[in-house]
Order: sequence, then C-alpha cells, then structure tokens
Amino acid sequence: MLGVSGGIAAYKACFIVRQLRESGHEVVVVPTEAALRFVGAPTWEALSGRPVSTSVWSDVPTVAHVELGRWAELVIVAPATADLLARASAGIADDLLTTSLLTATCPVLMCPAMHTEMWQHPATQANVSTLQRRGVHILPPDSGRLTGADSGPGRLPDPGTIVELGLSLVAGTASMAADLSQTHVLISAGGTREPLDPVRFLGNRSSGRQGVALAERARDRGARVTLVAAHLEVPAPDGVSVIEVGTAEQMNVQMQAQAESADVIVMAAAVADFRPVDVQEAKIKKSGGDPPPLALTRNPDVLAGLTAIRRPGQVFVGFAAETADADQLLVAARKKLVDKGCDILVANDVSEGKVFGDSTNEAIIVDTQSVEPRSTGGSKSAVADTILDVVVEHLGLSG
Repeated sequence: MLGVSGGIAAYKACFIVRQLRESGHEVVVVPTEAALRFVGAPTWEALSGRPVSTSVWSDVPTVAHVELGRWAELVIVAPATADLLARASAGIADDLLTTSLLTATCPVLMCPAMHTEMWQHPATQANVSTLQRRGVHILPPDSGRLTGADSGPGRLPDPGTIVELGLSLVAGTASMAADLSQTHVLISAGGTREPLDPVRFLGNRSSGRQGVALAERARDRGARVTLVAAHLEVPAPDGVSVIEVGTAEQMNVQMQAQAESADVIVMAAAVADFRPVDVQEAKIKKSGGDPPPLALTRNPDVLAGLTAIRRPGQVFVGFAAETADADQLLVAARKKLVDKGCDILVANDVSEGKVFGDSTNEAIIVDTQSVEPRSTGGSKSAVADTILDVVVEHLGLSG
C-alpha cells in the first residue's frame, strides 16, 4: 500500500508506483484528499492498475480500511506531510489512509517531506519520535532544493532509495532500529587536495557519497555523528556535526582531535598519499620547454596514526580502493586490515572509474571477528547499513 499525502512531492510517488510495479509487486495507492489536488485519481489508477479512493465510505461491503491493512505486506507513505505525521501520531482516523495505518501489521515506512521550518519544528520532531517508538520506520528527508528558491532539509528522498529501503524492510535486510544510540561515530568523507600553486592541486575522484551515506545512516540509527568532510560533491547531511578540511594534514589534525571522544571511527575519505614538497606562491606559468619537475613527500597515514593511539572499546573501520580482480582485492583487504590496525576493512574495485561519484557501490568487508568475507552492494545507503551492522557486532550491541 502506498499512502500519498498532500505535498508538492506527491508527483514523485508516481515513480515509486512504477518501480514497484515493474519489479512485479501489487500496489494499491491510497491518497488523501489534499494529495489529489497535486496528482489526480486517474493517474494513480493508471499506474497501479487498481481503483483509488480516499474515503472509508467507498466499497463499504469489503470494509476497505480493515482489508487494506490486512492485505498489505508493506506500507509506504511518501510524501508524509507534517499534517499526516501529526494525525498518525495522534491515532486520528478520519480518512482511508489514516484508518488503514491503524490496521496495518506489516512494516510501515514513512518518508517525510515538507519545508525546513516545518520539519525542524518541535511538534513535528515529537510526532516523529512517537511514531518511531511505536515501530514505524522513518526515512528522514534529504537536504536540497525545496519549493521556490529555498533549500534545506525537507526534500523527499529519491524514489529508488525509498523503494529499495521498503523492500529491504520486508526482507528483513535493513535496520531502522536506534541501535547506535548513545554512540559517538566519527566519519571522514570526500577527497583531500594538496595545493601545487594558488590554482592547481593534486587530488582524487572521491565524491564523498559513501561517507555521507554512512553519516546519514549512523544518525538515523541514533548515533551522535561528527563528519570530517573534504571537498564533498554532495551536501552534508542535516543533524550531524560537520568539520570542513582541505588537505591530508588538516584532516589528520581534525581526526586526531575528535577521535578521543569517539566510539566508532570510520575512515571513508580518500586521503592523498603524497603532497608537493614546495607550494608555489604564484601560479606556475606555462613555458615553451618541459614542465618543471614535481618533488613529492609523504602525507601522514591518518588511519594508522589513529589506531596507534586507540583506547579500549573503540571500533575502527578502514576503506581500501583498489584496481584489482576479486582474488587480489580480498588479499589486499586482509593485508590492509592488519597493516592499519583496524577492526573492519571495506574494499572495492575502482578500476575504470567504477564507484566514484556513483549512487551505488559494491564492496567486500573483512573484519577481525569473521573468517569469511562479506559481500555487499546496492545503493550507498544500503552498503552503509551493512557496514554499520558489522560495527554493531563489534560494539557488542547486536542480539
């Protein structure tokens, strides 16, 4: 069952219906009256192949509001407006959607979307907390362009992300529990840049998407999150503490400063191994001859430096981007796990530009508590959840 409430993002729910149907699932769309002001009933019926109603007075003999709740194996509400969250939190049952929510016994995923001030209002946050305590899964809104010229947290997440998370909840492969509450998670993300002159730098192709996904999912699972960010190509998530850095040395300083209070340290950033010995104060001019030689020196090994001063109980997660086949990748991952002194190592093949900047990822995970490697893939949010599941095991919080 797909519930649609009355927000401008209602049009995006059309893509959710299509993706679910193309994956072979049956979908009943239950809009509110306000939602029909944005997308009409004929559109929902054409996409779902089923009749659409907003009222408990339609199809009375079947007692639709009870039957829908019993029939559904998954309920998604997207968008979930501030009004819908408030009514659901209070248990109000004044239309087909809210009455069906009271009879549903399957996983319920609500995807809030509204203006930033409405999302951040204490009343909305209290309603979200109430629903979460009752077992409703909440996918927090993304940050980005909203209605008009405004930008901020409140944007409906990508329909593909919503569908993937919803189906994962049904399969039992996604965690929306607050299993990282009372935990401080320190994450690095992005790619450092080492200046050559005021214009040029040595850098890498990291977009920071995987590190940002880790920060979002750790936040959603109850952690207090600090994100040390180097040149992200995506917005930093709302609700986390962000420290911006540029170079490897700056990242090293900030990670050292924050690590003492962290329970989990995730080194997802791509840190430059080398930097120029001399940084020119003026732009290097192009001449007719050969370019000047470039002398390099090593940057500090941020992860190894952190594990060397670890305190008992801390869990360290490292990343390895390799250009290698599957067997070589596993060998490199196990070696780096030992060399860096971390507990968990996530490795992926970046040959031919794979992974960088993509919304999906494929990786293997090796760790000190498991003999066999684990494979993970899908959206970077899904990969983040798998990594955090392993972190929870190492913290002794699972089971």
